[in-house]
Amino acid sequence: MTADQPGKSRMKPRISVITICVDDLQRSLAFYRDGLGLKTEGIVGREFEHGAVAFFDLQAGLKLAIWPRSSLAHDSGLPPGAPSATEFSIGHNVSSRAEVDAVMAQARSAGATIVKSARDTFWGGYAGYFQDPDQHLWEVVWNPQWPLPE
Repeated sequence: MTADQPGKSRMKPRISVITICVDDLQRSLAFYRDGLGLKTEGIVGREFEHGAVAFFDLQAGLKLAIWPRSSLAHDSGLPPGAPSATEFSIGHNVSSRAEVDAVMAQARSAGATIVKSARDTFWGGYAGYFQDPDQHLWEVVWNPQWPLPE
């Protein structure tokens, strides 16, 4: 049975926070706040054991959280695992090829590692990849099929 069948309920997509785990909270705060210019109130929750976290505004209703890897392991009850850059990527859509190049340059200046320079894609777009200081993979992409709201 699928969730589309009559009488079956399904999860409503209400993603409001994407949490990525980091090894050095202060370093990652500087990368995202100072290097990429994301808006934040800085590190909050220091008064709680395993509570220190920083939130960044991404777009209406969506935040990025950076949280120490050890804190998520503690909170979830799972043992910490080895980080892997190929587990997932965060897609940052922009409105032009030039904006892809500008964001990639900003990320490089902030200390990101460029893992794939921006180039034409097989599907007709233009994209590149960078890794943040904790090796999280970001794709900066212009997709001519997905016009962005102004």
